[in-house]
Amino acid sequence: MICWPALFKLEGDDELIYFASEQECVCETKELIIGSEDHLVDSKGHVFTVQFDQANHVYFLRQNKRYTLDEVTQLIQKHEFNAAQVCITKIVFSTIEQAVRALG
Repeated sequence: MICWPALFKLEGDDELIYFASEQECVCETKELIIGSEDHLVDSKGHVFTVQFDQANHVYFLRQNKRYTLDEVTQLIQKHEFNAAQVCITKIVFSTIEQAVRALG
């Protein structure tokens, strides 16, 4: 089960997409071209791939990988550096959930 909010990480891109809820994620991911390495990182660091069934319904498949707080912080630093909005050295979080919510 996904702990919302969550971040969507597109392979080969430093930009992250913030999703506050499953409903928002389902609506938005239907509009994206999803690659095999694209994945969702929830507020606990768990990784999920986005899959589509034959009727084009979205479902999420949990992977064995889990991000650490440092890894999530690095993702956010790269995202913010790409957006050139904040000094990345000042980006520090106490929990993964706090890090994910920072992009909301």
